[in-house]
Amino acid sequence: MRLIKYIFLRTALLLFTLTTFAQETESYDVKKHYTKQEVDIVMRDGIKLHTTIYSPKDTSKKYPILLQRTPYSSRPYGKDEFRSKIGPNEFLMKEGNIIVYQDVRGRWMSEGVYDNMRAYIPNKKGKQFDEASDTYDTVDWLINNVENTNKKVGVWGISYPGFYATYSLLDAHPALKAVSPQACIGDFFFDDFHHNGAYLLSYWRVTALFGHEKTKPVSEPWYKFSDLPSKDQYQFFKDIGPLSNLDEYYKEDNVFWTQLKEHPNYDEFWQKRGIIQHLEKIKPAVMVVGGLFDAEDLYGPFETYENIEKRSDNYNIMVFGPWSHGDWARTKKRQAVGNVYFGDELSMKYQKNIETKFFNHFLKGNGDDKTGLPEIQIFDTGKKEWKSYDSWPPAAAQKKAFYLAENDKLSESKGSNFAEFSSDPKKPVPYSEDIKMVFTPRKYMTDDQRFAARRPDVLVYETPVLTEDMTLVGEVLAKLKVATTGTDADWIVKLVDVFPNNAEDTQETQEYLKMANYHMMVRSEVMRGRFRNSFTKPEPFVANQKTDVNIKLQDVHHTFKKGHKIQIQVQSTWFPLIDLNPQTFVPNIFKAKASDFTKQTHKVFHDSAIEFSILK
Repeated sequence: MRLIKYIFLRTALLLFTLTTFAQETESYDVKKHYTKQEVDIVMRDGIKLHTTIYSPKDTSKKYPILLQRTPYSSRPYGKDEFRSKIGPNEFLMKEGNIIVYQDVRGRWMSEGVYDNMRAYIPNKKGKQFDEASDTYDTVDWLINNVENTNKKVGVWGISYPGFYATYSLLDAHPALKAVSPQACIGDFFFDDFHHNGAYLLSYWRVTALFGHEKTKPVSEPWYKFSDLPSKDQYQFFKDIGPLSNLDEYYKEDNVFWTQLKEHPNYDEFWQKRGIIQHLEKIKPAVMVVGGLFDAEDLYGPFETYENIEKRSDNYNIMVFGPWSHGDWARTKKRQAVGNVYFGDELSMKYQKNIETKFFNHFLKGNGDDKTGLPEIQIFDTGKKEWKSYDSWPPAAAQKKAFYLAENDKLSESKGSNFAEFSSDPKKPVPYSEDIKMVFTPRKYMTDDQRFAARRPDVLVYETPVLTEDMTLVGEVLAKLKVATTGTDADWIVKLVDVFPNNAEDTQETQEYLKMANYHMMVRSEVMRGRFRNSFTKPEPFVANQKTDVNIKLQDVHHTFKKGHKIQIQVQSTWFPLIDLNPQTFVPNIFKAKASDFTKQTHKVFHDSAIEFSILK
């Protein structure tokens, strides 16, 4: 029981961040300044959604409403039980806003059946519902029933609540004026549980959170997490073997685990749960927020901003900082991800000067598009400074390509030969050299990659020491030319910044490391080879045949400074971040047998390229 409680707390604190700030706000008593009301709002189909409303006690003026819809609970429940912090940040809390939290349909104290990433229904009729209609009905009730409101509403959320924030933009209520999807899930086949068709084994434990359904409103967890017999994540999953052996922990009553196993491809089940394709003709103002080192939801924020920008004519801006998942909602002074330190009070400055300014302009100000905020605010993770642009990628960016050439060189000239390595599922490349059992991974996004570079099953290509700064912006595209002796394979590409030998340690540097010659991972991605041509129709490789495999790495804004080197690593296992590919084509890897997993030899040809854009 103690372990279950511990994991539950870790879920709230480390995985989803939700609405909390990481540290207590000094001497501010929410109960002293706010009243609390709990109501059940009736949706158009009669289902009641549990909603908690915090209203300022100062009734001398009218306030806008800031709403968060969440699957992670609007607790604490009870009229005399208050959160220690409310709203997106302490500034919006202290200056006074009506802050509302709602348990989404089928979760916690709300009625109804929960549907993970519920599909959007365009042109709804009668009592048809989705998360857009639930948001609409909630907003409509709030502006007509909550006292002392100016009838302007904003929505925000991080991670899964970020998905619900995005959803609020569809068929938006006229009173909805400003929305900030943050670390927002865009599509579960590319965020969180999958990356380009590869299953994120490192998220397996989270399946309990989404897969166990409840039949009535509850104020305590109705699910529990597996008590695993190991503190070594790598060894635990290696000993488990094929994914089918994990059925020992999740039975058929875990709906999400069953869905994952039955839908290994990007079929209609996953497609209809994506929200990116519906982001058109958006009317409320939008501020998309993300972390450049967010291990959970990096695809969603970039795709959300870009799709709204292409298909709508609303106010739409983007903010990306040097943050892990939800770091911007915390108040820690030193901002670091793993061993890499980026600066002081970056999150507090964002909260005060960007987030608060955005919501106040549209909810308390005149609401025109003249916020004073730039279109793009993004952190240069190499120079460690903020940059602003009018578009993304910046208009001044120029295309460039390097080739994975002979003699381990990252060259502007292509080669004519190949490099090869043996990929053995029995000895997979770790994604981290730390020995740990994590609930979800985070730190690896900037981890030192020397341990991988020194393995024989990882190919390494790098430039000479740079004689001038080189700033990469936007997406990175790996255009691999490969061959394998097998019929399936995963391909992992990592973009790495190799520090000079005089790089100094910081207080974040792990005891066994030195920042001298540190191999900082800047960006990485996997492509499950069977999906190289189509995510809906997997196909095997023809053994020993040269084949194109293109991998889109998510966007970067990173300056490789003078004295550093640019490095590319290529490998075929990344364990247990992703599950093991049998390297023998099977229809469904979730049902693969131990005998399907075979050692194979992979080739990477020297006309393989890495394409990106640089700022001159």
